[in-house]
Amino acid sequence: MSLDHARPRRRLRDHSFGLARKLMRVNWLFVACVCALAGVGYAALYSAAGGSPEPYAEGQIIRFVAMLAVALGIAMVDIRTIAKASWPAYAVGVLLLLVVMKFGHTGLGAKRWITVGGMEIQPSELMKLFLAMGLAAYFKRATPEQTGNLVFVLPALAAILVPVALILKEPNLGTAVITGAIGATVLLGAGVRWWWFALVVAVIALSAPILYHHLHDYQKARIITFLNPGSDPLGAGYNIIQSQIALGSGGLTGQGYLHGTQNQLNFLPEKQTDFVFTIIAEEFGYFGSLGVLGLLFAIIGLALYTAVSCTHVYGRLVALGISTNFFLYCFVNLSMVMGLIPVGGVPIPLISYGGSALTAVMLGFGVLMSIHVHRYVEFAGPDEA
Repeated sequence: MSLDHARPRRRLRDHSFGLARKLMRVNWLFVACVCALAGVGYAALYSAAGGSPEPYAEGQIIRFVAMLAVALGIAMVDIRTIAKASWPAYAVGVLLLLVVMKFGHTGLGAKRWITVGGMEIQPSELMKLFLAMGLAAYFKRATPEQTGNLVFVLPALAAILVPVALILKEPNLGTAVITGAIGATVLLGAGVRWWWFALVVAVIALSAPILYHHLHDYQKARIITFLNPGSDPLGAGYNIIQSQIALGSGGLTGQGYLHGTQNQLNFLPEKQTDFVFTIIAEEFGYFGSLGVLGLLFAIIGLALYTAVSCTHVYGRLVALGISTNFFLYCFVNLSMVMGLIPVGGVPIPLISYGGSALTAVMLGFGVLMSIHVHRYVEFAGPDEA
């Protein structure tokens, strides 16, 4: 069911208010939860370095503070101004993906990063936000008749397939799947018929054996390792085996901060990035892990509240896309470290070390906060993007 028609319409009110009033309308509980999660990340990265702020924790918290200021700045921008920039942002995202193909840095056999202004960025992370914005701009005035018309929906499908194809080309299967899932979620929220997606999923499932043969060797190895980690315990299966040992060794209350054996003895692989949650589980145990999960779900819940409370379609759809992106980050990473899905190189937001994911998430949160601040504005007139 479309988010636009899921509940009775409320009277739209146009709030053109000053900076002080906008600051009062920021969802400060959401900001507090985000800061708390960044604090958890600092503690985990401090432990990952053996009890030192360098080389991970210090740089991460500096980036977070800078991006928090940027996010709050974005929150002060009228959401209608942001809406007008939706398709230009999408075009920039596609252009950056093309630049990656030509000039990107190669790591582990994949081209995913480019250097902009002395900083390495991963355009595929930014593309997820830009895609949600572009699709929301396309559907913000769509009628039920239009969303049920395949001809009208085809341009939106093309807008999803273009970045997904470019990300697959890098190759980056995990991010490509998440990007496609975000696009599909926004389309469902706009009112596109669900059975179209069910048909696509069925076709993909039936094509799985064929698709498997077109995967890269390292992707096939990840699937084989997922099905049987013990088949290569010192090679491809090493990461997930050590991760599961760390998760189990924490027990109910953990081994104590800075006292996790798997972490401090450097048995944990990629402990500052993909497997950082294992540090939390080992040192703080089940209860500590549950607390972090509660914080993650609080952020997702508050983001969805912004989507539900927003009175304009553009804001609801973008907020839905941002919420979905954050949820999928968490779901994929946590499932990966627990061995529920193959390892895919997806970080956990604001906890894992790395600039690209943090930058992309905080930019998305800035747009989300702008939607919350301006959730009652009117999108009136053809000039509104």
